[in-house]
Amino acid sequence: MSAAGALAGPLRSLLLVTMAREHEDILARAEAENWGYRRFLGYLVETEVNERLRRRIERQLKESGLPPGKTLDSLEEKKLPDKVRRQLPTLLSGELVRRGDNLLCFGLPGRGKSHRVAALGREWIQRHHLKVLFTPTFKLVTQLLAAKRDLKRPQALAKLDRFDAVILDDIGYVQQSREEMEVLFTFLAERYEKKSVVITSNLVFSQWDQIFKDPMTTMAAVDRLVHHATILEFTGDTQRAPLAKTKAVP
Repeated sequence: MSAAGALAGPLRSLLLVTMAREHEDILARAEAENWGYRRFLGYLVETEVNERLRRRIERQLKESGLPPGKTLDSLEEKKLPDKVRRQLPTLLSGELVRRGDNLLCFGLPGRGKSHRVAALGREWIQRHHLKVLFTPTFKLVTQLLAAKRDLKRPQALAKLDRFDAVILDDIGYVQQSREEMEVLFTFLAERYEKKSVVITSNLVFSQWDQIFKDPMTTMAAVDRLVHHATILEFTGDTQRAPLAKTKAVP
């Protein structure tokens, strides 16, 4: 075994798996191109760092629950309202999430709300390595109810707190009972001024009493959400009908 090959075991014991796998090939290149030791070591370490980052992003994307296909590339920006388009560079910077601010998206069904926030979530992971969770609101409520029943709600909330941004899709479709309303409100209160919540809704704030039932709870939920929030309105024609017509053409 060569001296270089003998390094594989110690490197693996230090959990430097990529360096263990690649160091012989990198050394051969370094010798062929007359690299100095600093360049060789720097390249070797950079290879390990880049591979760890790649795996981390891959893992975060897998854990995010983001719907496949709803990416920035597939988003038809020209069909979005001007204000929504103008906000894109700012939102892509990830500063909103780093500050723990919220993003609230309103509009009728089919206006591109879910696609937009899913695309943003994917970019926040890939560009800024932020932890993002995308979930239909009804699914989150169901999980929190089960945790409450099993006396594990603190653990469930702590698990959600690991995410820098939680995207609640279609909050307007959830017509909660009082128990459901209570777990959703608790979740929003727990994240207030700490971690970001992204919400899509077909109901404007004046209609949120359909969600939270009680006017005081509705007011408290809205107040927490808008205190540090960017609000986007998705107007215009539905983006689904033209797509359906296109698919129907033989």
